Amino acid sequence: MVILALTYKKLVDRDFRVLYAVEREMPRYEYVPVEVIERVSGLPSSHVKLSLDKLNKLKLLQRRLGAYIGYRLTWMGFDILALKSLVDRGIIEALGDKLGVGKESDVYSALAPGGKRVIIKFHKIGRTSFQHVVKFRPYAAERPWASWMFVAKLSAEREYRALEELFKVGARVPKPIARSRHAVVIDYVEGVELYEYREAQDPEGMLEKILDTVKKAYLEVGIVHGDLSEYNILVTLTEEGEEEPLIIDWPQYVEKDHPMAEHLLRRDVEYVVRFFRRRFRVTLDIEKAIKFVKGEVETLW
Repeated sequence: MVILALTYKKLVDRDFRVLYAVEREMPRYEYVPVEVIERVSGLPSSHVKLSLDKLNKLKLLQRRLGAYIGYRLTWMGFDILALKSLVDRGIIEALGDKLGVGKESDVYSALAPGGKRVIIKFHKIGRTSFQHVVKFRPYAAERPWASWMFVAKLSAEREYRALEELFKVGARVPKPIARSRHAVVIDYVEGVELYEYREAQDPEGMLEKILDTVKKAYLEVGIVHGDLSEYNILVTLTEEGEEEPLIIDWPQYVEKDHPMAEHLLRRDVEYVVRFFRRRFRVTLDIEKAIKFVKGEVETLW
């Protein structure tokens, strides 16, 4: 069992109340003073002390010693609070294996009630430099004072909202299920990242499906992915054995009226078309592909 699940099982109600208190006061304090945690949690001082020691040892809180003793959430503590919310709401009932670790997310499998498999993606903005995040996440630049956890929560909100709108218009994206704090829950997808996919049955058809999702995003939802590559396209197979590419990782999208939207749209299209040319020997004129996603031509071939 993964560390996150094991740690979750060690916690009792008192521990969660202390975590909630620290989370609530973190916008006001770099480290939340113990007396504030006692007041907000409503627990006796002795109970708070026991929980704080326990949570610090479990690495869910970070302690500060000095002029005063204070605590703040760690990323793992933030994960636990998101997980607790999802469990309490009946979204998931068990956490599975860690499926991947990226620069800006941790991805786990999980079980929903009834044994349905789902995926939980915990956004972890800030593993790269702040300058990198601001460059590729415009919403972060608007809030330079915000903690990384706040920005991660905002990133999850954006991705969940984008997936909802994209799924409604029939775009090829994973089905969104729920969100809590910096965590997004989606349907479990059995697939292979495009960069690992070698033996395509119908590469032309697969490329057309990818560009059709880019088109739906642009024309029907009004957004541009902004970071499209073979690393955020999953190739799945339908029950009929047809290749079905799904585009993932949407938090960095920009609206189509953004000053950079045209540049990012062209970059997304160029990158994918060139990848298919290099990997699968598919020849497609880039200008025609761009006209296709803008709705200026009806067919690619």
